[in-house]
Amino acid sequence: MNKNILSIFVVLILIQLCFASVSVNTCDSTSLIYTADLKNTTEWEHYWEGCVGSGHAWLGTRQDWRDALKTAVDKLGFERIRFHGIFDDDMNVYQEAADGTPIYSYYNVDQVYDYILSLGVRPIVELSFMPTAMASGNTTIFHYRGNITPPKNYTLWADMIENFLQHLIDRYTMDEVKKWHFEVWNEPNCGFWTGNMTEYYHLLQVTFNAIKSVSTEFSVGGPATCQSQYLAETLQFTQENNFTLDFVSTHEYPTDIQPVQRNIMYQVLSNSRAIVGPDMPLFYTEYNDGLYSPGLHDTTFASAFAIFNIIDVYGIADIFSWWTFSDVFEEQGQQSVPFNQGFGLQTIYGIPKPSFKAFELLHETGYERAYVDGPDHPTAGVLVTKGDSEIMVIVYNHNIPGAPITNETVCITINNVPANVNSATLRRIDDENCNPIAIWTQMGSPTYPSQDQIDEIYDSAQFVYEDIDYKYLSLNTLSFEIIIPPQGVAAIKLEY
Repeated sequence: MNKNILSIFVVLILIQLCFASVSVNTCDSTSLIYTADLKNTTEWEHYWEGCVGSGHAWLGTRQDWRDALKTAVDKLGFERIRFHGIFDDDMNVYQEAADGTPIYSYYNVDQVYDYILSLGVRPIVELSFMPTAMASGNTTIFHYRGNITPPKNYTLWADMIENFLQHLIDRYTMDEVKKWHFEVWNEPNCGFWTGNMTEYYHLLQVTFNAIKSVSTEFSVGGPATCQSQYLAETLQFTQENNFTLDFVSTHEYPTDIQPVQRNIMYQVLSNSRAIVGPDMPLFYTEYNDGLYSPGLHDTTFASAFAIFNIIDVYGIADIFSWWTFSDVFEEQGQQSVPFNQGFGLQTIYGIPKPSFKAFELLHETGYERAYVDGPDHPTAGVLVTKGDSEIMVIVYNHNIPGAPITNETVCITINNVPANVNSATLRRIDDENCNPIAIWTQMGSPTYPSQDQIDEIYDSAQFVYEDIDYKYLSLNTLSFEIIIPPQGVAAIKLEY
């Protein structure tokens, strides 16, 4: 070998050894051992960023809601938003003159959609609930009294849908609106519809026809059921009545099926995909870590749940929309307690919960996923992705409430690492990190914290960046070891 080439080769090895710490031991038999190969990759699509949920449409006129949405979009990358009640009375869309002539008003709708679009976000438009002036009954749901009865006249409903869509085209252009999705109603099988499912299917068909009469390019779907129900029945109805939905939508929470199982979301979503087939877009327009009592939404359980499930159900649903991005939320009235186990990724003061930080880590993952070989462990797992200039390793340790879970030592070896890795940083989400409810509890759980207290809680929710020791086993193979606590998440970023 040429002496100059040999010298260069030796220098490269020495440079790598300088960057890497020598304090890390190699994997031993007590560790969970995982090996990733950066030359064996597949696409890693950020499908979970396709949509996020909120409460009801009128919240979009509030500044705190707007601030929280901007933060979620900027830091978490959400592309669409879905909420209830675009036709609720507080939006003032539909009234009738004394002679019964419809009166349409879209000022409040425009205020909400204008802001959403200004952030580069599009809506999944849930077409609900029934304007009182058009309703066949007085049954309402939630603090904001969304009317859940069928229309008194389906022609009035169809005319409103057509008028609504024409307004959207006039204001935002056809090129824009045809990129939206229109979902017919919300959970007609779970208390959001006083009619039966046969009457819901009539609503679905009438609404579909009204939308398509304005433009066949519009994307229309349903049945937006809870618990992944009525998918086969909906598709049978559409086939028998000679129309085809553009997408099928439904909802699932891990507590919907008892007893709760760790991989229940994978089981249910896989079954739904089998029902709708490989080519039909499948939208899960609501899910989160579950309807436990007491709730766990403010805790590290939610962050570990999100990481595990977003990885576990990859490739099944086209949209997987977390419910919701903020505790500015009014189903049972607006709550004043900062940590009330609300559905949001952020508190009413904009403090990021552990679940928010999990989505923040996921947003930073690359668009190539490395093959990882290792044990199929009952609680721990590893994701490795590659971007243009960094490698992201996410380690999680998750189980359902009450199930066995302990600290786990995880040793990760990565093959075919670029030769110029120059730093490795560690961030954690666990009981000691990014866990603001713990600081709030230590303060005595104030219902109305002072601004100084809010600032302290907010600071406690932020990532702490630490160097992590790693060791080169060869020129393009490195290894490191980490202890991950129960319901913990750790992210290691290798920059090159």
